[in-house]
Amino acid sequence: MAVAMSSTCPGLYCGRTIINDSFEGECGVCPRGQRTNYEKICEECSGSPELYDWLYLGFMAMLPLVLHWFFIEWFSGKKSSSALFQHITALFECTAAAIVTLLLNDPVGQLSIRSCEVKVLSDWYTMLYNPSPDYVTTLHCTQEAVFPLYTIVLIYYAFCLVFMMLLRPLLVKKIACGLGKTDRFRSIYAALYFFPILTVLQAVGGGLLYYAFPYIILVLSLVTLAVYMSASEIQVNASCTVFFPHNAFYFIFKDVLKLFVTYLPQSFKNLVAKKKRLVVLFSHWLLHAYGIISISRLDKLGQDLPLLALVPGPALFYLLTARFTEPNRILAEGGNGH
Repeated sequence: MAVAMSSTCPGLYCGRTIINDSFEGECGVCPRGQRTNYEKICEECSGSPELYDWLYLGFMAMLPLVLHWFFIEWFSGKKSSSALFQHITALFECTAAAIVTLLLNDPVGQLSIRSCEVKVLSDWYTMLYNPSPDYVTTLHCTQEAVFPLYTIVLIYYAFCLVFMMLLRPLLVKKIACGLGKTDRFRSIYAALYFFPILTVLQAVGGGLLYYAFPYIILVLSLVTLAVYMSASEIQVNASCTVFFPHNAFYFIFKDVLKLFVTYLPQSFKNLVAKKKRLVVLFSHWLLHAYGIISISRLDKLGQDLPLLALVPGPALFYLLTARFTEPNRILAEGGNGH
């Protein structure tokens, strides 16, 4: 009889709470940490996040860290010796915020969380599915059906902001002597802008980001890698002139072989000549791998792991083809009538 009563609850997320193991309450919102089952009864979420859920949380945790590093590098200046210490401090802030957030979530005191399974996109936007059985009165059943993927990110951002305000100003004031009084705090001011933006982004577009973040990582990492490599003054010295005589295939094969044997090693050596370039290159490779793993979810290791061999592909492709789009070469050939 309990199942028959519970099946009358309208809407997708309205359910009844079991009381004293026998009686059910009125149809309404489930308590935090619970969601309705197929019988419209509120059940406690006792599962663990899947790999894709952890990858999503990792992506949302990386956003403030990457933005911290970007603005620290942007405002520190090339001659500032404080950038490295600020980078380390930002990493410590985000790591400490992540640990504290995990410890405070259920189960409290453990570096693990219990979660509800994400089934459809509407699970992220339950406020849009409050039913009106009589078309007059709205039954409010807004809840966190994706517990705790929605609120844990907001809590993490709050702790990131708190740790930044406690640690960063003191550090910057002590070590950022090479900058002016206003310039040394600009990276902190930037964080005060992007943290509200990230909060609104999670609150409004959390569900969309959950399904789209692997592709966002790949696209942004490819674009930023191309922009950085084009702006890092990597020399493109070798020239390439392709002839088309009767035996054109011979010369084409010869040019391609020259690309791989001579030009590619020189370009790669020029790319990694500076430690900063090497760090940026490997950081982008890690992002490529992160995006590929997020898309494949490693459901079939035998088929998915070989995809990681594609990680160096964009950098190698750029090094091989940059010579053909080098502006000086194009202008010179245009002036010669080619």
